[in-house]
Amino acid sequence: MFRKNIAGVDTIRNIIVRSNSYTGKWVLGKETCNSRSFSTMTQLLTKTTGQEKATHADSETAPKTAQLLAKQDKYTLNTYARPPIIFSHGKGCRVYDLAEREYLDFTAGIAVNALGHSDPEVAHVISEQANKLVHLSNLYHNEHAGELAEYLVESTRAGGGFEASKVFFTNSGTEANEGALKFARKWGKFYGKKGINDGSVNTEKFGVISFSNAFHGRSFGALSATPTKKYQSPFTPMLPGFVSAPFNDLNKINEFVNDTTCAVIVEPIQGEGGVWEASVPFLESLRKRCDDVGALLIFDEIQCGLGRTGKLWAHQNFPKSCHPDILTMAKPLANGFPIGAIMISKRVADIIVIGDHGTTFGGSPLACKVALNVASRINTPKLLENVNNVSGYLFSSFERISKKFPSLISTIRGKGLIIGIQFTRDPSPLLKLARERGLLIITAGNDTIRIVPPLILNKEEAKKGIEILEECIEIFNEQS
Repeated sequence: MFRKNIAGVDTIRNIIVRSNSYTGKWVLGKETCNSRSFSTMTQLLTKTTGQEKATHADSETAPKTAQLLAKQDKYTLNTYARPPIIFSHGKGCRVYDLAEREYLDFTAGIAVNALGHSDPEVAHVISEQANKLVHLSNLYHNEHAGELAEYLVESTRAGGGFEASKVFFTNSGTEANEGALKFARKWGKFYGKKGINDGSVNTEKFGVISFSNAFHGRSFGALSATPTKKYQSPFTPMLPGFVSAPFNDLNKINEFVNDTTCAVIVEPIQGEGGVWEASVPFLESLRKRCDDVGALLIFDEIQCGLGRTGKLWAHQNFPKSCHPDILTMAKPLANGFPIGAIMISKRVADIIVIGDHGTTFGGSPLACKVALNVASRINTPKLLENVNNVSGYLFSSFERISKKFPSLISTIRGKGLIIGIQFTRDPSPLLKLARERGLLIITAGNDTIRIVPPLILNKEEAKKGIEILEECIEIFNEQS
């Protein structure tokens, strides 16, 4: 796990610490200790700063790490609670820090690195295209944007997805949601229930319905559709017309979605909010109600789409009676290279005209060339079969662990390789426990560990991750 020798400080400066990969044994001179004692050892190797900051042996034993962290604190605006580790490189499902310590990555950059880290084909495509044409602006056509749009539309339709027609490219998922909401506002203003422009303007049909625990982004439109107090309250008031309804509550749909609603935006599987899957009856009811009142149905598949559920799109797991008018995507589309997209049905495409929307960087030749390579490799029987096979192994393993700790683990949920492990108390201490043992995990909501590894994760790697996580849960359980 920790491949490079790490020198101690102060009275144990001359002690050498080393470990074999995932053995759980640490060697301090001639003495050994198991991985549970590494947390204590870390504290010994870390000087007290007097500040309430997370500490880690790296910041004291790796001078470069300490220097870079100090510079970053001085010059970068910190809006994340990061551990004091700096990752330098990765390969496949593993990443390495500046001290050359190895970590198995069950986060994939928050469901981004679907094909793993440092993918050779992606690196080749980036290099090749960067030597030809990086940016042109959307004042001109580029061949790769057209190729990617065609692939996304045709593969969606061929795979049993919604009736996609056109694509607009952005730089991120938040931008994709902003564009989708903007298109919906135009729909409500000029088209409404009849779906035709009769020359009238409906100034009342601008409402947007999102749902409890949703996460759609942090810019103002997307944030207005993200009804989480800690995200919204510092920046209120939010945009007018946005209302949050209870997720998966069929009885409330007619109450919230009405003639003043221009759009409903929903994640088929909520990621940030806790890995909650929408039910078929809920989505069917949303689709029907949107049709009844002339509103558009937007599916945010930024985290759950593009192979994450074992199909190209999460909505392909649901019947066509659930399918959307607009689908937004981003995270894994180019395996970490920034790009997002809005895919829309024909009736939505027909209302958007020149000048309605724009972007400087969206749909660049470089981003689209990379995304076409990545999307076409995700959408293969071999990779999607791997997602389903490894998912089955992980789910069975987590179910076994949950039975071992029934008072600690309440629910295992999700689909494919987006999995939530819900705890009966705040599981955030598990992140540090796992990281110290060479495993990266993240939370979702207030009580859930989220498992979103690269889609190329194999069963051997899954087994290693399970072993580490189970050990961490045992320790966490003893701390209660």
